[in-house]
Amino acid sequence: MDTIFALATARGKAGIAVIRISGPQAFAAASALAGDLPQSRVAGLRKLRLGADELDEALVLCFGHGASFTGEDVAELHIHGAIATVSAVLDALGQQPGLRLAEPGEFTRRAMENERLDLSQVEGLSDLIEAETEAQRKQALKVLSGAVGDCVEAWRSDLVRAAALIEATIDFADEEVPVDVAPEVTALIDRVAAGLSDELRRIDAAERVREGFEVAIVGRPNAGKSTLLNALAGREAAITSEIAGTTRDVIELRMDIAGLAVTLLDTAGLRETEDTVEAIGVARALQRAGQSDLRVFLLDGGEVPLIAPEPDDIIVHGKADLGSVEGFAVSGKTGLGLDRLIAEIAERLSERAAGAGIMTRERHRHGIRVAFEALESARDEVLRGSERSELAAESLRQAVWALESLLGRVDVEHLLDEIFSSFCIGK
Repeated sequence: MDTIFALATARGKAGIAVIRISGPQAFAAASALAGDLPQSRVAGLRKLRLGADELDEALVLCFGHGASFTGEDVAELHIHGAIATVSAVLDALGQQPGLRLAEPGEFTRRAMENERLDLSQVEGLSDLIEAETEAQRKQALKVLSGAVGDCVEAWRSDLVRAAALIEATIDFADEEVPVDVAPEVTALIDRVAAGLSDELRRIDAAERVREGFEVAIVGRPNAGKSTLLNALAGREAAITSEIAGTTRDVIELRMDIAGLAVTLLDTAGLRETEDTVEAIGVARALQRAGQSDLRVFLLDGGEVPLIAPEPDDIIVHGKADLGSVEGFAVSGKTGLGLDRLIAEIAERLSERAAGAGIMTRERHRHGIRVAFEALESARDEVLRGSERSELAAESLRQAVWALESLLGRVDVEHLLDEIFSSFCIGK
């Protein structure tokens, strides 16, 4: 396998930059620049030289085969983060025989191929790198720690036990089996199916934590939606005007609310209109509001037309600065009631996030559904009697196969290029 290298930290000026080298020639390449290398996992300060030219003074770390992130020999050069210094060291490594620049995600791909990570942990690492909020960080860290693999292994162990019992009835079909295995097999199947069903129920919330919730502000034209959005943003994110119908498209604002990623949507004012362009904006507003996780109905003295609030939606009166309003009211101009509105949004979304599971992607949903359907089939075959044992065993094998696909052990080659291409080159 080639020896690869890349900058593992962000490009640009920094106090420190880390260059990672991984592969069979990693130590030789590092030694060519640094001379004698420190012992494994012991940092050592070294001068980096290419011939007679001094490149930098670096902290050098070495990790032996099987004890590194990739599972290969790995050397890290912690150098000064000047752009010129980074370029000089990368150029020097590029001149070493057998070395090449890493492709996006190649270090992580090697970690998976060397069984340092499973596919779910790779996805967790990707999510951790992209995490914007505290909830996303915690969720990604849990997946990276192997929570999905632990869960799958527990399910797999039960199904392997069930399959072994079924296989015993097949192997001794011509003899009297002293114990009826059906009760134990169905109990194992039911236990795993209950776990799968629970995870399916919780995956929607997990996806929302990972991708972010959407909250739509809806109301009639000139109700103060854009002013409210600007107040929440702390800047002029949307155009405001006394002219009704100013907002024609959906304006999005990304925020961190109570540690959750939230996209606030300023939508077109809802009303019947003969204006073709405004009608398109109203249709888009209705579509996005219907797809949103939560809606804030901003009232200005009348009901909001064309859409009805759901039980968890927030109903609030706008333009509270213009006069006394009974009940919950806000003002985008003065900031009155904004803290309460944010708290209301946070409370509702936090309740939903609390039900999040450890499966976070559509790929996980598909794998769990396939396994669940296979278990339903296996249970039916078991209850039909021992003459259906071979069909029950095959359904159990399909369920195990679907679960193993969650960890990248089977039938995921077509996904790998897409997954690893989303990583930066140094990861």
